[in-house]
Amino acid sequence: MRIGVISDTHGLLRPEALAVLEDCERIIHAGDIGKPQVLTALQAIAPLDVIRGNIDNGDWAEGLPERLELDHGGVRLYVLHDLKTLDFDPAARGIGVVISGHSHKPGIERRGEVLYLNPGSAGPRRFSLPISLALLDVENGSAHAELVALD
Repeated sequence: MRIGVISDTHGLLRPEALAVLEDCERIIHAGDIGKPQVLTALQAIAPLDVIRGNIDNGDWAEGLPERLELDHGGVRLYVLHDLKTLDFDPAARGIGVVISGHSHKPGIERRGEVLYLNPGSAGPRRFSLPISLALLDVENGSAHAELVALD
């Protein structure tokens, strides 16, 4: 299963991001959505899992969870907006992938059995950080991620 992972759109859903996500079977948005129209556009592409980020306020965002635990392709995923708020050992809970956003800094890091993925920001540029999202392939209990630059 190919999962598109996007974060920190801040109300801007770039055509380049939509083009990359087009071939995904599922999409995860790791918060700081910015506008409900972003969710509508993503839901038109594939089933969507989404969490609320620190800028997601208002009636449209009230029902969004702050964290999600998902199972896809035999891999347990944990999604939260700010990795600094992770308050448990993911490996001890059988989590294979931790997905976060917030920092706008894309990164993939394996710590023991756990893959940590931050897709970066797909929204407005912040400082000199790249504009990016990630693709996560999960199958038969294993996960592989790659970052996709959008600029």
